[in-house]
This record gives sequence, C-alpha cells and structure tokens, in this order.
Amino acid sequence: MRVVILAAGQGTRLRPHTNHKPKCMVELCGKSLVDYQLEAFKKAGINDVTVVAGYCEDKLVRDGVKKILNPRFASTNMVSTLMCARDLFDGKDDVLITYGDIVYQQHILDAILEAEGHLTLTIDKEWRRLWSLRMENPLEDAETLKLDGDKIIELGKKPTNYDQIQGQYMGLIKVSSDKAKELIQVWESMDRKAVYDGKDFDNMYLTSFIQHLIDIGWPVKAVPVENGWLEIDTVDDLEYYEQMINTGLHTEIFKKDCRE
Repeated sequence: MRVVILAAGQGTRLRPHTNHKPKCMVELCGKSLVDYQLEAFKKAGINDVTVVAGYCEDKLVRDGVKKILNPRFASTNMVSTLMCARDLFDGKDDVLITYGDIVYQQHILDAILEAEGHLTLTIDKEWRRLWSLRMENPLEDAETLKLDGDKIIELGKKPTNYDQIQGQYMGLIKVSSDKAKELIQVWESMDRKAVYDGKDFDNMYLTSFIQHLIDIGWPVKAVPVENGWLEIDTVDDLEYYEQMINTGLHTEIFKKDCRE
C-alpha cells in the first residue's frame, strides 16, 4: 500500500493560520493535521507515504515521508496535484489518496483499506450531523452523491434537495494496483480544452475526475461510514472543532480526544 497526501494548496480560507505554512500543517488541539494522518498510517502498518506539496513546501518536512512538488500549485487544482505523483501509479501497489485537510479515526482508515474494488471511496452516511454543526444551511455547502446499491453513480454536483445526497464524499480514495496505470491513462486521454463542472482541465475537481471515470464505465464502490472524521476548511471550522473537542461536546462526531 502506498499513500499519496494532497497538500499543495494555499488554504486561503484558513488565513492567518496558513500565512506561513501549508494547510495540512495547521494545528488542531496542538497537533498538525498531517500528523494525525501519519499516526493513523503507522498504526495500520503503512510506511510508504508521499506528500504532494506546493505552497510553503519548505515547512512540510516529516521523517520517512517523501515529497513531490507541484510547481504550478498557485494556478492548478487537486487533480493536477495528484498527477504530479503519477509515477507512483505503476501497478505495483494499491494507492490510497487522501486530502491533506482531513483527519479521521482509525476505523475509517481500516474500512477503506479492507474494502475490495478497483476504485473505492469512503462516504459519510451521517454527514448532516457534522455539516449542521459547521453551518446554518448544510445544503449550501454539500455535494450530490447518488448510489445504485454500493456503487456511486453521481457525485460532486450542486444539490437542490437532501434526497440527492445519499452520503458525503470525504476525500479518501483507494485505487487498486491493477487499475493504477489505467487511471493515469484515462487522465492523459482527457480533452484538455473541455470544461469539467465549470473548471478547465488544470483546475478540475477530483470529484469531476471521478465522475468522468464513472461515466466511461468504471465501477466506483462506496465504503459507508458514520462520522468519525473532520474536514478543516475555514477558520470557523478550526475554532469550532477545538472548542467542541476540548469541552468534550464533540464525541458524537469525532470520539478521539486530541489532547491525548
């Protein structure tokens, strides 16, 4: 198993915390987001970890963690960052892809590591509990995710009602070794001049790329979980989570006390 952490972005909505360091180095209860992930990987016996860095990359240094740079981090988005690590998709190992601004309990990681399938994604079936704490209108920030059995058939669109959201995409993805090379080939064959969910090729969202894979026939399997993770996207997120965790009121969403 190989891990690729996507951590090249500037994290503008977390400023001033990201004025001089990348988003994944922002601390939640005294520990950086990336260190929560690295601890989870270590407990799962995963030692092959690569981070794709960009903004303030000199601040992102961890023993045993390899680093690849996205030199165009300021003008590209998540898929372009991922493809900076495309040499790791050589078919020798499964590849776990994770956003750098999320933290998750060990059982979330274990669930996707144990899941079978060419392309698997964790989805939070109880996402509204978390989103309702973060914002007044969860529908405004959520994305569609539609299922056919355990297969995802749509994700990443703007929802008009809650029925269109059968789970929430988390940013934790596993690609099997036998499909890794093909994943890169699909990306290389895509139309560079097309628009993907309102974004050009260099700035397409990872959900748009996954939707493209679905549309051309890839089976994308959902790995359902119920909370147990956090996404730190804004200053309000960070302040709220720290308050809730430190007062013990956040146990329904994220049971680990990060002070330990």
